[in-house]
Amino acid sequence: MSRAPFRPTIATAALAALLAAHCAVAAAAAPPAALVPVARSEKLWTGVAVTKEGRIFVNYPRWSSSVEVSVAEITRSGEVVPFPPGEWNRWEPAAPPEGRFVCVQSVHVDRDGSLWVLDPASLGAGGVVEGGAKLLKVDLGSNQVVRTIRFAAAVAPPASYLNDVRIDTARGFAYITDSGLGALVVVNLGTGESRRLLDGHPSTKAEEITLQIEGTPWVRPDGSSPRIHADGIALDPKGEHLYYQALTGRTLYRISTALLRDPAAREADLAAGVEVVGSPEPADGIEFGLDGSLYLTSIEQNAIRRLAPGGGIEVVVQDPRLKWPDSLSIAPDGAIYVTTSQIHLGHARTEPYQIFAIRPPGGGR
Repeated sequence: MSRAPFRPTIATAALAALLAAHCAVAAAAAPPAALVPVARSEKLWTGVAVTKEGRIFVNYPRWSSSVEVSVAEITRSGEVVPFPPGEWNRWEPAAPPEGRFVCVQSVHVDRDGSLWVLDPASLGAGGVVEGGAKLLKVDLGSNQVVRTIRFAAAVAPPASYLNDVRIDTARGFAYITDSGLGALVVVNLGTGESRRLLDGHPSTKAEEITLQIEGTPWVRPDGSSPRIHADGIALDPKGEHLYYQALTGRTLYRISTALLRDPAAREADLAAGVEVVGSPEPADGIEFGLDGSLYLTSIEQNAIRRLAPGGGIEVVVQDPRLKWPDSLSIAPDGAIYVTTSQIHLGHARTEPYQIFAIRPPGGGR
């Protein structure tokens, strides 16, 4: 497979402004809550992660045979180059999956500035490749993978699809959703031990609803409605609660992270600790902003909403270009980066996949 950089169409002027020191977005670039185009691509991406230095990372899930690169960096010059260096992006079905990306679903930058890559290793969401499910930590100083945590079948069963990850650097834990079967995975980063929790609990399962996206029911060719379980995940600023929501669901939940970290906690204890936060509409990506608000993508409304610390949900931005707003990443200045994945359109897609930056009212602080 060629290792040459591949180049989508880049909104270079906006990108240059957005990649200034500490990801500063010039006040003149857009009014509050306006969309600032950052990059576009003909390849489907889901996750985005932005560092304090302004580096932008994306991932491309291998849902088809046309995916050549799983994780990439959008450079300051506008190139999209495979990341990290080495064999990680050289997927070959006959090669051992432990040392290569199989089907990466999300990327995330922690508070210490490390990049984490979550690989559910489920090609086309058709089943986990044995030995392939893993979580990787990349040191962005050396651009090298410094930690690989592999998941056994007891944690990532064949029909699972590990979806998104958040890292608690202070306590040394990772939290992951499984949208394939419905569960949370908790990883002790000190020991490498992983546990599968709330497996099949109603809070991690999809609800019996049909999404209405851009005025059209989201259904399979046979007319059935997809059921996507626990998907979006967010860790509150103090690391005390984990928030999560099924993609095909209208209920947002949270649970104490102290309970999740307790190896002595029984499933009954965990179930009793689940709290209903509200019903903010179906969301794919969720993340806390610098202002303490929880930001949620609204895939039915082409929008991003926020749940303020005092309660109440408001629309931050609504725009027809936000076609299936997918993953969120918060820059150090409060700007919100979001990918569009247009999953509901499939082969009917006519526009490129995009990344936008949004300045919430008040700067997100």
